[in-house]
Amino acid sequence: MPPWAHDRARIVEWKLVDVVNFLEKKLRVRGSQSEMGRLWLKVLKAQIPVLFLLTLVVLSTLADSRPNILFCISDDQSYAHTGANGDPVVKTPAFDRVAREGLRFTHAFCDAPTCGPSRSAILTGQPIWRLEEAGNIHSTLPKKFITYTEVLAEAGYSVGYTGKGWSPGRLQAGGRDSNPAGKEFGERRLKPPFKAMRNTDYAGNFDDFLAQVEKDQPFCFWLGTSEPHRGFEAGAGTRTGKDPDKGIVPPIFPDHPVVRSDILDYYVEVEHFDQMVARAMASLERVGQLDNTIVVVTSDHGMPFPRAKASLHDQGSRVPLAIRWPRGIQDSGRTVDACVNLSSLAPTFLAAAKLKIPDMMIAKEMQDLMKGKENGEENAAFIAMERHDGCRKGGKGYPCRAIRTADYLYIRNHTPERWPAGNPDRQFCARDIPFGEVDSSPTKTLIMDNKDKPGFRGFYDLAFAKRPAEELYDLEKDPGQIVNLAGKAEYEDIRQKLASQLRDYLTQTGDPRALGKDAPWDYYPYYGIKRNKSWKVAPKS
Repeated sequence: MPPWAHDRARIVEWKLVDVVNFLEKKLRVRGSQSEMGRLWLKVLKAQIPVLFLLTLVVLSTLADSRPNILFCISDDQSYAHTGANGDPVVKTPAFDRVAREGLRFTHAFCDAPTCGPSRSAILTGQPIWRLEEAGNIHSTLPKKFITYTEVLAEAGYSVGYTGKGWSPGRLQAGGRDSNPAGKEFGERRLKPPFKAMRNTDYAGNFDDFLAQVEKDQPFCFWLGTSEPHRGFEAGAGTRTGKDPDKGIVPPIFPDHPVVRSDILDYYVEVEHFDQMVARAMASLERVGQLDNTIVVVTSDHGMPFPRAKASLHDQGSRVPLAIRWPRGIQDSGRTVDACVNLSSLAPTFLAAAKLKIPDMMIAKEMQDLMKGKENGEENAAFIAMERHDGCRKGGKGYPCRAIRTADYLYIRNHTPERWPAGNPDRQFCARDIPFGEVDSSPTKTLIMDNKDKPGFRGFYDLAFAKRPAEELYDLEKDPGQIVNLAGKAEYEDIRQKLASQLRDYLTQTGDPRALGKDAPWDYYPYYGIKRNKSWKVAPKS
């Protein structure tokens, strides 16, 4: 019998006693002589111990049937960079195992290619345009938006996290006094293999969490590494024996030794995350809970490279996703080709725990996909971005929306007059760097410094140049999303269809930009780093 179930049943008992006492008091105050009323109260009082036991049995049975949840999320990892997804160099045995023993998703997408908004969507089960300030990074997540972790905790789950939970931003500004990922476990430290990595022992902190979970109590844990977020230790990849010639350079980057080395350094940090997942799964096996645990391995968005992170194109929005849950997945080892957003995880977790999904969680849960039912409703994912970093005058963002199907990517850029990667003049960037939407890196520097040399201009334009109001890519012919087909006569029908589908979804789900309403994201406070002291968010005129 789980102790927490006993405690909650006792609370129910006390509340029943309070009700009976209240009714007795009311009868006395009113001077009621009703024999029937007194009889009913007597019967109710006599049944309280029975109701206590019944509640205890129900709660215990519920606990036995509810799965645990281990949610593992890396920071800045694109879809392609796991062994199971086809990368020939990076080693990810933990992800590969989860995919092999569960489900591997080939078309999983973050809701926003930027940390805070993506994590807000995961926690709330909502697209970012419904989340007010949480649609921006370096902002907040207002308390009024219910998270799956809160629902689970209220239902008796032990809920905790380590590393990077909801971040970055200022939670207090939204009325929260703790991280919505759960209670923090962060005492364990280790010597990282490379100095650019955090010294957090994420898996060790998970062990500490498990140690405090009461017997038979279900739990939910968020294991969030800071890796592979920049910066990287230069040359780490080659020092681990990785061959730069064997790596795959995405077509949006020049095939150059600097880029290849940069990618290998990124791989090292991807592998560090995977090792933490492997250790956490070993801990679950040790305590006999692996097969009763939903294990999810994913990332918040794509790799920290130009035209990737903070971009709606695939290198920024398409993420690895594998789910293992023997009890809830039919025909494990399957590949799921349906298009899904990470916001669908919140209602999926609650449905698995047999809990009511809050009305505000509009993302579709994935139970049908787990059962092998791809009914055609999952034919598109939707991605969005507002302000990423503060890198335009007055705190302006780069608002855009996208629909991604198996065959096409369509993007609507609402303010094409703005620089998509941030202003090239560093004075307009809070962090005092040019093109501030793109993290500083050897690859970024290479492209910027060589933009006027043969073979580099095209990569520079892809990464930094202004973009048209609409973009359309044929993914079969152009998987790298290089050639914009919007405006081509032969693709006009497809453009219209996707634009209409995107507009309809945004309208149905209340996107202010689709509804022609005031869109406030350019004016919300910015709580990020301000190296440029003159930079500020301009008030709404």
